[in-house]
Amino acid sequence: MTNIFDKCKRTHYSDQVNPEMAGETIKVTGWVHEIRDLGGIVFVLIRDKNGLIQLTAPSKKISEELMADVRAARKETIITVTATVQESNKAPNGVELIPSNIDVINVSQLPLPLDTTEKVDAEMDTRLDSRFMDLRKHDVNAIFKIKSQILHTTRNYFYDKDFTEITTPKLVASATEGGTELFPITYFEKEAFLGQSPQLYKQMMMATGLDNVFEIGQIFRAEEHDTLRHLNEAISIDAEMSFNSHEDVMNLLEDLIKNVLKDVEDKCTVQLEDLGHELDIPTGAFPKVTYEEVIDIVNSHDAEMEYGEDLNRAAEKVLGETMGSYYFITDWPTKIKPFYVMPKEDDPEKSTAFDLMYRDLELSSGSQRIHDYDLLYKQLEAKDLNPASFEKYLQAFKYGMPPHSGWGMGADRLTMVITGAKNIRETVLFPRDRRRLTP
Repeated sequence: MTNIFDKCKRTHYSDQVNPEMAGETIKVTGWVHEIRDLGGIVFVLIRDKNGLIQLTAPSKKISEELMADVRAARKETIITVTATVQESNKAPNGVELIPSNIDVINVSQLPLPLDTTEKVDAEMDTRLDSRFMDLRKHDVNAIFKIKSQILHTTRNYFYDKDFTEITTPKLVASATEGGTELFPITYFEKEAFLGQSPQLYKQMMMATGLDNVFEIGQIFRAEEHDTLRHLNEAISIDAEMSFNSHEDVMNLLEDLIKNVLKDVEDKCTVQLEDLGHELDIPTGAFPKVTYEEVIDIVNSHDAEMEYGEDLNRAAEKVLGETMGSYYFITDWPTKIKPFYVMPKEDDPEKSTAFDLMYRDLELSSGSQRIHDYDLLYKQLEAKDLNPASFEKYLQAFKYGMPPHSGWGMGADRLTMVITGAKNIRETVLFPRDRRRLTP
């Protein structure tokens, strides 16, 4: 008895077949994407992870039994085709396959939850409810191949820069940055929370002598947003560096973004074509604009903003139209930034905090961190936070904490920018927002 895995072993993926192979016998395995029966000839598009290939079944060239097998094919059924390659200018990749055998691996039920050919549009909720099938569409699939490359390049970049990869807890006893945007959970006899950020753990690592660390992992924010830019579970790329200033880590962030863009441009050409998206690749240094300059820009465009306020949506849109592409906002007021952000030495009312923006979308925030125990303790009290709740964190600052800086960047938002996605849910396999906890 033939093993099913022997039946479906392919010799080629769709993109590996070309006109120079005319006359060769090959095996391809994939899903039935589309069927056109013209009577004397049947065309079947077969889809695999790399593209489409056309099976052509002329009734005059193949047996009646095989012709019946071709006509019995259902959309989204998995088949393995043994066939001869034939040149064809009208078919994908310039080739078509004349079948000599078809093995049905698994038959799909009908009707389908959504149309993988995209001739019938599906609402976002329909797509997310059947995400496994939504990803069979090459433009959707392309987003996650690009996201994979983004994360791959990011990891390699940090390793090349002699960073140590860390993994920090996602179950925590207290808020990372204060506030109420926390998901409480029952942790045996105690209350715990899902982690908002690896920030405190990254800083504690600076006291270990590792110097430079990074993490790519989940963060959780119990924000009640219902927008195209927010989710309650996200992937954060975090970096922290000892003996480096906020300007040093800004340069690191800019260099990382440029390396990611270059790698995506070089290695994801097919995926960018599937999306019909052209990368925005900056040629020079990212511009920097101070918080006070931001206020002037926003107010000059009839979108009101006062000193000490965070950016609202109207302000972000004005900035996006004015600045374009990638840029930094610097010199944020100390009072609106987290307790661990170092004030500027020459003007403590202003901080070393910065945000990286792409048009109207915040991608990253960072700063030099406070490394002095007494100042950190005072800042906790100034922010109405109880230092006793941060006892284990504070302990790391008592025994020689180096000056350090760092940032965190949203991997999902970066993927939005690089793929041209308009909804952050497009960039997450199984998004979690206020309304969605399945699949």
